[in-house]
Amino acid sequence: MSLTKRQYLMAGGLAMLAVALGVAAATLPKHSEAVSVTLPEATAIHVTLDQALASDQSRPGDHFEATVSEPVVIDGKTVIPQGAYAEGLVVDARQSGRLKGRARLQLELESVSVNGQNYGVRTTSFRRAGGDHKKRNWALIGGGAGGGALIGALAGGGKGALIGGPVGAGAGTTVALLTGKKDIHLRPETPLTFKLAEPVAIPVKG
Repeated sequence: MSLTKRQYLMAGGLAMLAVALGVAAATLPKHSEAVSVTLPEATAIHVTLDQALASDQSRPGDHFEATVSEPVVIDGKTVIPQGAYAEGLVVDARQSGRLKGRARLQLELESVSVNGQNYGVRTTSFRRAGGDHKKRNWALIGGGAGGGALIGALAGGGKGALIGGPVGAGAGTTVALLTGKKDIHLRPETPLTFKLAEPVAIPVKG
């Protein structure tokens, strides 16, 4: 069957179009595929807090927000970029007592966000304990007793000293009760470092 001139032209046009499409496909930039990179155990993740935390205000189970302050790079590939969003958990929080009992604050990271996707992580804990106020309290109580003894001695001699001592000790204990708490306060932008407790795989674009 013979082809008409019009059919020849259409066939030739289709062939040229196919060639053009093939050339265009070959020259288009290829999209890089994501490759999973594993962060090994003990990899450090540096963050800064986005909010304040305190041993006398935070509660176990509370969540907190943070920002990755340094990129995590493995074999030249940035796995977790600087500025990535991170979320953590308050594992333990205990406020300071006035005469005894140290403040405690224990934090862990739970997840990081990379390219809009959240990835769960398990990290070692950031722990901080408040100062031991026993020596300070004894100094306050002892100072109060000495002051009471001096006042008692001035007022009534030796007998007054015996009376004034216990009174002064009581006053010193009151001062310790009012000023003895030593809670832990972390301000926003406080730098913290967590380390992975187990490896985690995160896809990275090649």
